[in-house]
Amino acid sequence: MEYVSTRGEAPAVSAAQAILQGLAPDGGLYVPNQWPTLNLDLKTIGQQSYQDLATEIFAAFLPDFTKAEIQAVVQAAYGSQWDTDKIVPVKDAGNNLHYLELFHGPTLAFKDIALQALPHLVIAAAKKEGLDKEIAILTATSGDTGTAAMSGFADVPGTKIAVLYPQVGVSDIQRQQMVSEPGKNTYVYGIEGNFDDAQQAVKRLLGDSDFAAFLKKEDIQISSANSINIGRLVPQIVYYFYGYGQLVESGQIKPGEEIDVLVPTGNFGNMLAAYYASHIGLPVADFTVASNENHVLTELFQTGVYNKNRDFKVTNAPAMDILVSSNLERLLYFAGGQDADLIKKDMADLQSQGQYQLAEKTRSGLAKFSSGWTNQEQVEETIRKTFLSSDYLIDPHTAVAVYQYNDDGHQTLLAATASPYKFPQTVLEALGEEVVGGEGGLTALAAATKTQIPDQVKDLFQRPVRHRTFIQAADIQKQIESALKTD
Repeated sequence: MEYVSTRGEAPAVSAAQAILQGLAPDGGLYVPNQWPTLNLDLKTIGQQSYQDLATEIFAAFLPDFTKAEIQAVVQAAYGSQWDTDKIVPVKDAGNNLHYLELFHGPTLAFKDIALQALPHLVIAAAKKEGLDKEIAILTATSGDTGTAAMSGFADVPGTKIAVLYPQVGVSDIQRQQMVSEPGKNTYVYGIEGNFDDAQQAVKRLLGDSDFAAFLKKEDIQISSANSINIGRLVPQIVYYFYGYGQLVESGQIKPGEEIDVLVPTGNFGNMLAAYYASHIGLPVADFTVASNENHVLTELFQTGVYNKNRDFKVTNAPAMDILVSSNLERLLYFAGGQDADLIKKDMADLQSQGQYQLAEKTRSGLAKFSSGWTNQEQVEETIRKTFLSSDYLIDPHTAVAVYQYNDDGHQTLLAATASPYKFPQTVLEALGEEVVGGEGGLTALAAATKTQIPDQVKDLFQRPVRHRTFIQAADIQKQIESALKTD
């Protein structure tokens, strides 16, 4: 198995090369040229540890890595930095709904699951390729990716990481996590504009010839921690199988029985991982894509038209405030029969016109997908109703998905993507409590709900602020080059 570009104009590469490059030279995203074969026994996967299951799935998608290399990555990624031995617990919500809790890592968001593994994958890939270069990670974030990426890469020898986040939209918890990151190899920049502005700026820089010449001169290998990197995607496949195994173990489903998957999504990596899982043996009846008021994805699945020509909305589910969904390209590539020419045309139309229309064969390949969107008032209503009915506290992104849940008789895994303590102000408002900022928000939420502040953020606002730089998109190259030159 090799990795090829969705746009068909870049040579096939190994898994290690795909991880190191992040984005393909033709601007496309790396995808496997064939689906790997796994011998997962659906009767017994619920008896496997998360680490053992991860080792099997990593090995299938990273065939050029040795078993010892993969085991080392998995052990480093899923150890004592998690607040539960299960890594991803499953909580039964009744009515055939189950929360796949993805927020038990060091930064309290689902990004940890991939970004605790990615640094070790990158270092292993560099050794495998014989690279004796400094590795620079460049990433845009809507809040959680930057925090989780820095947590994973902080003080990893031979690496530096630069993160760009929009000044408007991130929660005060997310911002404080980023600006107080103590890693000596970390650089954080607030950027004027929204997440799409930050993401497009990173993509432009990665494709800039002058920046490429700078990297060559400085002997630096650049990569990305965004979900455009296949090393981000593979670890996310694991938890859907793990959740399925827990449903088998609890007797909720029989081995081989189809389930539904419901995911709140913006950049589409989390849902894409479930789709990939279905191609290697996960029985899925329906994939439900839940959007917030930036519902470009909902419209795509309902109409076949992707149109980013609309007002960008800053909402109370900020990680989903996205109009250009990067990972969607990977889904459409497979849904359309691996037709790179079609992808190239659609992405060119998106660039020139801000929209594209799916071919009929691609729409046919999306028959298992449904979608819906949730407005901000419905987010708050869902947080409140869920807590009052079950004493279960959810964050606004999870609430986007809960509102879209429709019991069709299948057991459903819902991706609970972040701790409510990442967004205390939104949750407090939803519960009708006084909204307090900063550390007071954490304390107020704990008091109002009789829950405990997670250890991961207990002393967050006592940590000194290290990163105070704000820049415009036009200044990104100068700032990043300056950071990468720093000893």
